[in-house]
Amino acid sequence: MKKRHLPQWMLLLGLVLFLSFAGLLFVFEASTAESYATFGTQYHFLIQHSIGLTVGLIAMIGASLIPTKLWIKFSPIIYIFSLLLVLLTLVPGIGVSLNGARRWLSIGSFSFQAVEFLKFGIVVYFATWMSHHQKFGPFVFLTALPALVLILQPDLGSLLLVVGIATTMFFLAGGNGKNILLIAGVGIPLALLAIFTSPYRMKRLTTYLNPESDPLGASFHIRQITLALGQGGVWGKGIGNSSQKYSYIPEASTDSIFAIISEEIGFVGATFLLSILFWYLLTSFRVVSKADILPAERLLGFGIIFWIGLQTLLNISAVVALIPLTGMPLPFFSYGRSSQVMILFASGILIRIGKQT
Repeated sequence: MKKRHLPQWMLLLGLVLFLSFAGLLFVFEASTAESYATFGTQYHFLIQHSIGLTVGLIAMIGASLIPTKLWIKFSPIIYIFSLLLVLLTLVPGIGVSLNGARRWLSIGSFSFQAVEFLKFGIVVYFATWMSHHQKFGPFVFLTALPALVLILQPDLGSLLLVVGIATTMFFLAGGNGKNILLIAGVGIPLALLAIFTSPYRMKRLTTYLNPESDPLGASFHIRQITLALGQGGVWGKGIGNSSQKYSYIPEASTDSIFAIISEEIGFVGATFLLSILFWYLLTSFRVVSKADILPAERLLGFGIIFWIGLQTLLNISAVVALIPLTGMPLPFFSYGRSSQVMILFASGILIRIGKQT
């Protein structure tokens, strides 16, 4: 009797749900102190994250029911709309300035980080365009448009991610490898220029190169993260027993949440969660590779995988001090409804692709 295997899209759905609810647990764990100090209740961030999770799951279900060809058909509109959203962050009264950067849109009580939708806009439009063209000049122009807006915000972390996504998709679509080297040759000096001309970015680079340079100022964040990682050891201090979440680590429930996770469940537990995240990416790759879909749809799937994979890599690398802090949320785990909703929405597209095997 032939054994029946679980469809890959169902495995993918199970992994998404596990990661999402594990993320909900650790957002609560990491945010209790900040939540109580700011709002008088330890449940504020848990409630807000639960709302984002609910909206995200609804978006995932919707995306899993919509034919992928529809996203391809309307990709130019999606790309232009995503660019307009990011441009609106620069408009006073609509864009919200936070820590010297304008990355949020605020309309009444509703707020949204526009760059999260831009990531999807770039992936879906480039998948459509690159499945027919791999011309270097237009590619540079289409990439430069969102890059310029992100420089104006400024958001160097998202800029790095967006350029990385676009360049990888260009390569996967069959673009000339020499042109990619040209992008790196031009992009690296420009990135260094952006760092050296910004006191804020220069401080981040200085503290990365020498964490002891300003232990109570610019280096405070990375030093506290390092302490959390070290205190976690192999097995961790136990869920709920983090000491660094008590206002020692800035943004403990957002960009730095992996440090709190590592402190509470240790190297073994953190490695397990990252393995599940890697399993999610690997399953997504298998789903997209085997699906009976158009080239543009396949490129869309690979673009989503690389988006989530690179974002994960940038976040973890920053937390373990391999690169300077970038302000990049960890998919499924960081508090932030905009990122959470878009990651789940993109996962719904991968599930839809999986149904077409």
